[in-house]
Amino acid sequence: MLACDFLETVTLTGARMYVLAVIEYSTRRVRILGATPHPTSAWVTQALRNLVMDLDDAGCRARFLIRDRDGKYPHLLDDILADAGIQVVLSGVQIPRMNSIVERWIQSCRHELLDRTLIWNQRHLLHALREYEHFYNNHRPHQGIANIRPLRPLPLPITRQDHITRLNIRRRQRLGGILNEYHHAA
Repeated sequence: MLACDFLETVTLTGARMYVLAVIEYSTRRVRILGATPHPTSAWVTQALRNLVMDLDDAGCRARFLIRDRDGKYPHLLDDILADAGIQVVLSGVQIPRMNSIVERWIQSCRHELLDRTLIWNQRHLLHALREYEHFYNNHRPHQGIANIRPLRPLPLPITRQDHITRLNIRRRQRLGGILNEYHHAA
């Protein structure tokens, strides 16, 4: 099952940018499909065609896509997804809990990234979002799925006491220290 929604942000120049993001329910993997100042029906259609191709390449089968009733989604979109075997489920009017997983991701993206970063333009926004997508999918544990990271398995537990006393943890900063990843040194 997939869920998609638009995230809206404003750059320093005052330009309003719309980001289309999709999340997989089972793994919580996020895919940023793009950002644009004007989400036309052709742009949204192409972004979701690219998503369908990416899902096919990854061997991921989705049966449903939850989306809201936003006017940015063209009617042709439902036909394209139906050809790929994905049924579109529209969320109810003014019922954000129907699409709560992607809404929660948008809130996390705002709090952890966009509220702490001054975005210059579309290129800078896409760079910051790609870094956050990598961080979210590869490093950040998700409590809703037993602290698993979407693209990495859980590390093996440390069972020996002497290994605990010799922990050598290294921090890797992303986006100038906004995001921090912690790893065991080799």
